Amino acid sequence: MKNNNDIFKKIILHKTSTKIIYQDNLVTAFNDIYPKSPVHILIIPNNFIETFNDINHTHELILGRMLLVASKIAKQKSIDKDGYRIVINCNKHGCQEIFYLHIHLLGGRQGSKEYY
Repeated sequence: MKNNNDIFKKIILHKTSTKIIYQDNLVTAFNDIYPKSPVHILIIPNNFIETFNDINHTHELILGRMLLVASKIAKQKSIDKDGYRIVINCNKHGCQEIFYLHIHLLGGRQGSKEYY
């Protein structure tokens, strides 16, 4: 697997110019630099988890927080009424490009029913 997760670590530590939308002790959220929708936000755990396959019972609080933050941001961005998509890619066939678990919050336009 590619070791391209350093950028997420730098964002968490405020070592880039990326504007953080939300951050607490468990998760960080920021705009995707290659947006696929008018609203395209990434939500990541502050502690490294490589893929969705690597989660276990100790990650329940983090995963729950990631989803709560996605819902909160959707309301702040006013995409909650029309709808939005939450996506987690896992490994090569799941289109994961950065091997650091992250949620894509996508909205602001009509989405496609196509998954790939």
